[in-house]
Amino acid sequence: MAGRSRPVKFGPIPGVEEGQVFPSRRALYDAGVHRVLQGGIAGGAEEGADSICMSGGYVDDHERADGVILYTGHGGRDPGSTVHVRDQSWMASGNAGLLVTASKGESLRVIEGRQITSQRKEYVYRGLYRIADYWQVVGRDGFLVCQFELHKLTQEQGAPPASSAHRAIPRPRGEEETEVERAMRRVISHEIAMRNSAVVRQIKQLYDDTCQICGIKICVAPGGIGFSNCAHIKAIGKPYHGPDIVANALCLCPNCHIRFDRGALVLTDNLFVVDTIGREGVGALYRADGHHINIEYVRHHRSRWPNRVDELPADILSR
Repeated sequence: MAGRSRPVKFGPIPGVEEGQVFPSRRALYDAGVHRVLQGGIAGGAEEGADSICMSGGYVDDHERADGVILYTGHGGRDPGSTVHVRDQSWMASGNAGLLVTASKGESLRVIEGRQITSQRKEYVYRGLYRIADYWQVVGRDGFLVCQFELHKLTQEQGAPPASSAHRAIPRPRGEEETEVERAMRRVISHEIAMRNSAVVRQIKQLYDDTCQICGIKICVAPGGIGFSNCAHIKAIGKPYHGPDIVANALCLCPNCHIRFDRGALVLTDNLFVVDTIGREGVGALYRADGHHINIEYVRHHRSRWPNRVDELPADILSR
């Protein structure tokens, strides 16, 4: 029946050329380029996703000057809205499908939707891409989004080799994993490694587990043993690759940490703490002797939420 999702088909579609323009989603579907009439990702966790359609609906999508696409997965928004109101999940069908595609080393057809008039779009087939990497990051709206790094394949390259790094992840003995579980284990292992660095221990010792923003030390055991988080100002994870050094680290309590990571708290160049939700100043960031903070990392962190920062009163940002 027309309109139903067709079976997954990886790779090029015979007779369809790169740069070919389609006047509608129906035309994409009829040609077999994008197998669903609605939705940006065609596929799911069972077999993988074989195509995506980028229509400008996600503010965290980005195409670099070298042609690499940072594609945002689906979910986290209410129907008809372009604003995220919740975290995205790897287990959402489309995101899980892209994880499976990456794990299998398959290629991905990429289509770009372009607005022609207020009422009409056209769709351009961009060709085959491979999923070179994937991660979760806090997006501009302050919620986690799943992102995929897409690299263009030449016609000579065709599909990526089956020996991609994502397939090389070892499977534990006696444990049967799905493709999605294998891909997620890679993400989790990377995050755990980042949290166990010497810098984490150093920054916690420097402040005796006392939060630099609210001044609270959470005691969890007799003898004044405390608990705190090391927050990197410029995120050390992908796609930002901030350095794992003390000049890029803060000692924060869990509450202030999550607010800082989500952009609810930012720092001015003078290291004054600002509440971007309440649009008010909080106070000066406490710094121990010898703790130098690189202002470039502070500016990078602040730049991730331009919609919030630009609305702040000028006198607050100058503090």
